[in-house]
Amino acid sequence: MRGGPGFRSIHLLLAIWPLVVALMAGAPAVRAQAPSIDERLSGVVQIKTFINRDGQTVRNLGRERTGSGIVIDDAGHVLTIGYLMLEAHAAEVVTNDGRTVPANVLGYDHESGFGLLRAIQPLKVKPLPLGNSGEVKHGDRVLVASFGGAAMVAPVFVVARREFAGSWEYLLDKAIFTSPPHPAWSGAALLNREGQVVGVGSLIIRDVSGEGAGTPGNMFVPIDRLSPVLADLIDDKPPSKPARPWLGVNTEEIGGRLLVSRVTPDGPADKAGIQRGDIVTGVDGEPAKSLADLYRKVWAKGVAGVTVPLDVVRDDRKRRVEIKSMNRRDHLKLKSTY
Repeated sequence: MRGGPGFRSIHLLLAIWPLVVALMAGAPAVRAQAPSIDERLSGVVQIKTFINRDGQTVRNLGRERTGSGIVIDDAGHVLTIGYLMLEAHAAEVVTNDGRTVPANVLGYDHESGFGLLRAIQPLKVKPLPLGNSGEVKHGDRVLVASFGGAAMVAPVFVVARREFAGSWEYLLDKAIFTSPPHPAWSGAALLNREGQVVGVGSLIIRDVSGEGAGTPGNMFVPIDRLSPVLADLIDDKPPSKPARPWLGVNTEEIGGRLLVSRVTPDGPADKAGIQRGDIVTGVDGEPAKSLADLYRKVWAKGVAGVTVPLDVVRDDRKRRVEIKSMNRRDHLKLKSTY
């Protein structure tokens, strides 16, 4: 994909980008000492991770994963999307000039989806500054930058700021949706006009508008979700606040119904008897109107460990299944760097 047709139109934009930044900042137009585009983008690196063979996520995500990461400081901390490093026992960071540096696997935050690595040797790159994703709005022009330097940067539009509910018990209230889609979205940096990181690439989506328009694009996790959890990620310890109850069930919203598409083996829902194909109708007698509504009702029952009365329909029969929830971290192979 490097330098393909979808990227040729950006070379002019990249060429004038320092001038655009200068004008917005009120700086002189002549910027003889300004860093090159490649220098500005050197903080977007490649990460390679190697996953424990008995990890719970191997079946869906594989044992070797590759994507982008964002160097956020001079200490070598690399921010990425969590599924790239979840349950990894080893990791590497590759810079745009071809250097490969081993990295320690640090923290993972399920609520945001962020993951953090730390290079064990100096990366010798320019960290990317973090911006304010709260200022990102519909219609904004932004850039998506993945590993590979200027050839892997593309201009996109913000199509929506809206709620996103993932089938894996995941909910963002103000996710950032962009279009057109970028071919290397995993862990990519979403940059505002000042060159600051405002989001981290997570998914490719068929309909980013959420209104049935069928416009493909990407979903980014807002960078504002990082600040509350960054210290815990760096220290490689569980989040400071109590964990939400996790059931271990994947649920799809199809035709107005909530269909169980997968049950995590040996997870809470599996042990309680939930089966693939069950239709979830509510929690403890309260109907669930949507996937997001279901999650909020489950989480409202208390913290991890609480019993969740899940209402389901199986073979046209209604039933209530009592599920003893748990902290998802306790089901994963996280303490694995060696």
